[in-house]
Amino acid sequence: MATTTAHALFPSDIGECAVAWGPAGITGVLLPAGDTARLRERLARRAPTAREAEPPAAVAEAIGAMQALLAGEPRDLTFIALDLEGAPDFDRRVWDITRQIPPGSTLTYGDIARRLGDVALSREVGRALGQNPCPIVVPCHRVLAANGRTGGFSAPGGVDTKLRMLSIERAASDPSPSLFGDLPMAARPQR
Repeated sequence: MATTTAHALFPSDIGECAVAWGPAGITGVLLPAGDTARLRERLARRAPTAREAEPPAAVAEAIGAMQALLAGEPRDLTFIALDLEGAPDFDRRVWDITRQIPPGSTLTYGDIARRLGDVALSREVGRALGQNPCPIVVPCHRVLAANGRTGGFSAPGGVDTKLRMLSIERAASDPSPSLFGDLPMAARPQR
């Protein structure tokens, strides 16, 4: 099982996020939870023995890259070392494929299932992505349901957060209008 020893909060263009790490790499990333107190509560549940600390150089570099990506810069985060020890092998295979999706691009659950060798695994792919401990670094927001539907998103804010992250990435890499134009998040289709 991955060992989480420390964590830190960091600001981003989508709100305050958190990162947790251990000796072998990052063990978790948390998206904004509405306020700092709720974010700290989620950290305490996920890693009760971890302490808040100044990030070491590799984690600080990862935070900077995540902040840049969330600010609209197309950043490749595959250099970030993750410690996913203890996660099921199937889930890690799904996350490995997901990490290869470049900013501004998407795959479907079925695309990932096909890469795993069986399109019938689409539901299991969705379940694995719902268990993703490192959103942003494992960009599960870039995975859509069939026919371009958004599918689910288990992070705080749900599908609105997913659409916001996709919009940020596309703004930097695709100057054409988005599918939803200037509709506010609440007015956009959910599925």
